[in-house]
Amino acid sequence: MLWARHLAGHGDDCRVGSGLMFRFDHDLRIYLHREPIDFRAGLNTLVTMVEQSMHLDPLARAVFGFHNRKRDRVKLLLYDRAGFWLMLKRLEVDRFAWPRRQQAVIELTVDQLHLLLDGVDLDALRPHPARQYCFTS
Repeated sequence: MLWARHLAGHGDDCRVGSGLMFRFDHDLRIYLHREPIDFRAGLNTLVTMVEQSMHLDPLARAVFGFHNRKRDRVKLLLYDRAGFWLMLKRLEVDRFAWPRRQQAVIELTVDQLHLLLDGVDLDALRPHPARQYCFTS
């Protein structure tokens, strides 16, 4: 089982770079599913949700985002002409601040998605506190 030790205030100097290790192209469309999903859902289930629940084309040049009920995990689905990508990000301590909107499908810019994944609450423009982890194992 993987785990990470939180080091805030422990004086250990085990710093890990902050932010995303990659960036999405700015010409991508970003769509978030407003409601939480069962995170056992795999690629085929998410593709079906994009088509039937979000009423969008899963083969479009877009990123489709989903979160679990606790909002400590996000799955991103995208298609790149050769096949589908399914990415997952899990937070150890904090929660993703999913935008609070009335519509079933939330559209963001690429920059807003990067902020969301970096821990920024888009409605309040407030980031998570900086966390330092020493190891995972």
